[in-house]
Amino acid sequence: MSHSPIETDAVIIGAGPVGLFQVFELGLLEIKAHVIDSLPEVGGQCIELYPDKPIYDIPAIPVCTGRELTNNLLKQIKPFNAQFHLGQEVNKLESQSDGRFLIRTSQDNHFLSKTVFIAGGVGAFQPRTMNLEGIDAFEGRQLFYHIKNPEKFADKRVVICGGGDAALDWAIYFADIAASVTLIHRRDEFKAAPKSIARMRELCSGNHIQLLIGQVTAYAVRDDLLSEITFTNIDGEEKQIPLDDLLVFYGLSPKLGPIAEWGLNIDRKQICVDTEKFQTSTPGIYAVGDINIYPGKKKLILSGFHEAALAAFAAAAYLNPEKQIQLQYTTTSPKLHQALGVKSPTFE
Repeated sequence: MSHSPIETDAVIIGAGPVGLFQVFELGLLEIKAHVIDSLPEVGGQCIELYPDKPIYDIPAIPVCTGRELTNNLLKQIKPFNAQFHLGQEVNKLESQSDGRFLIRTSQDNHFLSKTVFIAGGVGAFQPRTMNLEGIDAFEGRQLFYHIKNPEKFADKRVVICGGGDAALDWAIYFADIAASVTLIHRRDEFKAAPKSIARMRELCSGNHIQLLIGQVTAYAVRDDLLSEITFTNIDGEEKQIPLDDLLVFYGLSPKLGPIAEWGLNIDRKQICVDTEKFQTSTPGIYAVGDINIYPGKKKLILSGFHEAALAAFAAAAYLNPEKQIQLQYTTTSPKLHQALGVKSPTFE
């Protein structure tokens, strides 16, 4: 936890592909950045929603997965030594009398930054929670929406809810180490990698996983602990299932969250920007990628990259109003080669 704020020229909120490329564009202009993201790893939607699905519309890359795109961007921005602050949401952004912005995160980190780039995609991702009254009291004790220490569930009776990659991957993983694994999904169709579905079915036929089609409709508590859940199948028949831990993977839903309270001009949960600087209604705050809106906006990673480039030039002019910002090319500029740590080619 930091008490004296980290002072910086730029803070980027969001570590998806556009937030990462924003680091690169700022780096070329000698602007150092700190990056904050609510997710525990970089990559945004690319990593959370489609890490292994192919993306075909990144220029000059005929095909890459979300994970490959993220890894390549991290490689590309390495020379600029951006500092990442992950697993924390920005819950406060305030203009200061000296023109800087004070930013506070949910982990009580404070930043004083001259510029802010909001690259928050469709908002901060939050796990979709279980809709049973009072069950949130067990979150972090017996109810989990993501897993940090898998060994904690060894020899436990584990119930897993969900039908996507996370639910199936963990069901397969715990089949070996938990006392029992029960997988509950509302229908007998799964949105997961075909290999995972096949493996899960194999483990079910070998009685290593119990698959139930229906939903959790109630729970029971004994000695202040979650002791069992009530499962209801599609015919309305109920069954009590004793458990030690309940793991819920209903996917993630984006929430605009605190951004809505930062006094920016917002239209239908998106931040209004101009198309010259991608600046918001507050000078010094820019919005790039899926979170912004302007006439003709298309929600493409490609568009976000273009927006990040123009926002970086706008920020450079904002930070040094008296300095002429020259457009230089990475092909020929010795200065950019030095920044990137590459050797300048000698042209005969």
